[in-house]
Amino acid sequence: MTGFITAVFVIFLVVGMPIGFVLGVTGLLSMLKMNVPSILQLVPQRYFAGVDMFTLMAMPFFILAGDIMNKTGITQKLVKFSNVLVGHLQGGLAHANIVASVFFAGLTGAAVSDTAAIGSMLIPAMVEEGYDKDFSAAVTASSSIIGPTIPPSNIMVIYGAFMQVSIAGLFLAGILPGILVAVALMILTARISKKRGYPVGQRRATLKEMILAFKEAFVALLMPIIILGGILSGVFTPTEAAAVAVAYALFVGFVVYRSITVRDLVPIFIKMARTTGVVFLVIAAASILGWVLTMEQIPEKVANLMLGISTNKWVVMGMILLLLLFVGMFMDIAAALIILGPILHPLAVKMGFHPLHFGIIMVLSLNIALMTPPVGACLFVACGISRLTIEQLSREIFPFILVVVSVLILITVFPGIPLFLPRLMGYAPW
Repeated sequence: MTGFITAVFVIFLVVGMPIGFVLGVTGLLSMLKMNVPSILQLVPQRYFAGVDMFTLMAMPFFILAGDIMNKTGITQKLVKFSNVLVGHLQGGLAHANIVASVFFAGLTGAAVSDTAAIGSMLIPAMVEEGYDKDFSAAVTASSSIIGPTIPPSNIMVIYGAFMQVSIAGLFLAGILPGILVAVALMILTARISKKRGYPVGQRRATLKEMILAFKEAFVALLMPIIILGGILSGVFTPTEAAAVAVAYALFVGFVVYRSITVRDLVPIFIKMARTTGVVFLVIAAASILGWVLTMEQIPEKVANLMLGISTNKWVVMGMILLLLLFVGMFMDIAAALIILGPILHPLAVKMGFHPLHFGIIMVLSLNIALMTPPVGACLFVACGISRLTIEQLSREIFPFILVVVSVLILITVFPGIPLFLPRLMGYAPW
């Protein structure tokens, strides 16, 4: 039965069927082969049960809040503030691109939105200042994965909901790894900028200029503080925090900046509905296939296969990382998370990895897929903005991929990095 499931899944995926339909049809055909009774009742029940989770409501709210904040023009203020902080360095605009992604992460939790918002501003600006177009696009695409690593993160919401892991704990665990990714990318950027002679900022910003830029960006920087602070203090749940984020974004847009109108909200709501609909379709369809995998004891078989190769926890984790990085190259990260999470999470915990630690490992592994050819979503967005081909951008982004993978290995080997803040706040034992 395992071979049948794998063959059907791969065939439909290769012929180009959308991943949501691949999951659902594979699950349905597998049920038919298993002669499951009352299949016409079971399939819709599983389909509905897949999205019948209160915590998943946080995802559309976070998407909506980020899109509203972006519409207010806050992106320009974040980029300006980032440029004031690091624009004096060699390759200053490239460094500002990375720092802006760190700040932008607190608004959307989505890498593709980061690529589109920041890339549309900074890729043309970097090219105009003398940076190579492929380098400008590579910096934008690679730094965008910081978005779903630093809270709020939509993929963390999905992981926490399905694996029954604290979403607040995951948010905390993602902060230091996200900052490490930014620092690593800036080190690589500095080296490339020096080697290629990219522009150097004219002067370091004065304290007064920094304060003014901070004031302009303050309302955006306050949003993640409200979200995380409210969750950690127990004032509201992650889902309620997402709703509060929407209310705050509306307040900023209508009252503080007065830069949006009710008419502007219509396309924002439509975009949110489309994005959420696609992800929820994948989640619902994956629930059907997930039932089949559970009935066929696929998670246990995969675990036994890996443990049959080695019982050393680091060898097993190495195999898991290779699997996640490989699958992420060809599959939507939400689908990969939903399918592989129930299989790999119990195995990792059994091998002695803390649930929050493995959660961040899995999240960052799949986030890397967003910048990895052939189907990395951030690559396609960056190519659309820069008018480069995937082949051109893939060559330039390869060193950035290696750097982020190095950070992934670092946080895997040293669990104290992602677990420091959760331990400090009582979400994990010391």
